[in-house]
Amino acid sequence: MSVDTNPPASGVRVPWQDVHPLVRAAVAEFLGGPVVEARTQPGGFSPAAAVRVRTEGGRRAFVKAVGPEPNPDSVRIYRDELRIAAALPESVPAPRLLTGVEVAGWVALVFEDVEGGHPAMPWRRDQLDLVLAAIDRMAATLTPSPIDAPAIGDILEPSFRGWRELLKERADGLDPWAARHLGELAELESGWAEGAAGDTLVHGDLRADNILLAGDRVYVVDWPWACVGAPWVDLVSMLPSVGMQGGPRPQEVFADPDPAVTAFLAGLTGYFLWNGRQPDPPGLPTVRAFQRAQGAVALEWLKHRTGWV
Repeated sequence: MSVDTNPPASGVRVPWQDVHPLVRAAVAEFLGGPVVEARTQPGGFSPAAAVRVRTEGGRRAFVKAVGPEPNPDSVRIYRDELRIAAALPESVPAPRLLTGVEVAGWVALVFEDVEGGHPAMPWRRDQLDLVLAAIDRMAATLTPSPIDAPAIGDILEPSFRGWRELLKERADGLDPWAARHLGELAELESGWAEGAAGDTLVHGDLRADNILLAGDRVYVVDWPWACVGAPWVDLVSMLPSVGMQGGPRPQEVFADPDPAVTAFLAGLTGYFLWNGRQPDPPGLPTVRAFQRAQGAVALEWLKHRTGWV
């Protein structure tokens, strides 16, 4: 299977004018006047609106809104994000949630507008260093978790079964190393949840498209997958995307030999490789290519960490 080594971290955005009129009216009422400017923002995979808006009176906000079509799971994910965003303390480097709206089957979140942008691609070392430092600070600030959130095993166990699924179906077309060690990889993956347990609130889906830079400030956005786990989870989860987007190889950034990290990485790699073989989800035509590209980097990292030949 061919791998696009640098697929875009973006999907199909919904223009503001296509958001349900009752949602647009509710947002305008909250902001105190009609929206006269709406600029769609790039990045992210959900088939939703992601818009910086300005009202007639000059008030600005960032609005995310999704409806039940074409992917009904997106509505549930946005509900989860609304719940998490409302609970995040000010110590979290995230834009503040101003309000949430649920109407006509749609969910919308209104955040403070941040004058910033995503990290440059390919990654610049100065921006990466800024982000890595922010991730370290965030892990320290969020230990123990300041909010009630599910354990990482409860959130990811249904998904982190890729090697076991590949073994069960005797999948063809695998990397020769992976095919040779498929049984061992399935066994290694099966112990990931115990090692990744912890009391740190983790973002759970950290990538460049979920990060905004405003000068020397780092903001982390899109928190629907927040859960409680080990303090290294966000860093380890992000590094395969950094590698495939022109940054350093993961092993050049994070070298902790903890076997728990290797087991988690096995689960993450299996997730990418298994899901990358599946059909595109409704309304998300680019996510599989992005998973395959991350999986290629994660697999090389897993080979390095296991030392298996």
